[in-house]
Amino acid sequence: MDIKEIVSKVDHTLLSPISTFSDIKNLCDEGMKYGVASVCIPPCFVKKAKDYVENNLKICTVIGFPNGYNDESVKVFETAQALEAGADEIDMVINIGFLKEKNYSKVLSEIKKIKHVCGYKILKVIIETCLLSQDEKIEMCRIVSDSGADFIKTSTGFSKFGAKVEDIILFKKYIDKNIKIKAAGGISSLEDAEKFISAGASRLGTSRIIKIIKEI
Repeated sequence: MDIKEIVSKVDHTLLSPISTFSDIKNLCDEGMKYGVASVCIPPCFVKKAKDYVENNLKICTVIGFPNGYNDESVKVFETAQALEAGADEIDMVINIGFLKEKNYSKVLSEIKKIKHVCGYKILKVIIETCLLSQDEKIEMCRIVSDSGADFIKTSTGFSKFGAKVEDIILFKKYIDKNIKIKAAGGISSLEDAEKFISAGASRLGTSRIIKIIKEI
């Protein structure tokens, strides 16, 4: 697979709690240079990053991150604030506890409310596959399909483990054909990237691919 094609699907990510704006600026410089899909950064840096890149790079940020158990109203507020600051894409974490107690309507309602705030802006729904059973993953495919969101996403990268190819294959089988798939967490080589793309992912959340390409 062509390296440029791989890079065009990368959300170049930096979500470390010790990140500074200098780090974010460097991430943006790399993103613009190599032509990534977006940079995924902490909400507190969205406005400065957007002012810095202007319209030369998509800015993605995270909501309810990384545990997803913020109150729904807080997530909606976070989303509105991030969009006002200039975010182009939103990656939200579901309330995993609600899913575990089979409160599917509440999980769906939350996603719908956040998508309503996003409007035409892209919303990716992080379901944290490493914490879910097979049946829960399938249920989330149904919920995301019904929600109006744009992507289902495997992982935050902050839990037990990240993306697995078998989860992408599962998503591909059960998700609505209009919903795209993002693999994130632990994608550490070009070979990994190719495997996830071949399995059906159209976005990759990773901090390592650009580093590898720079070394090449």
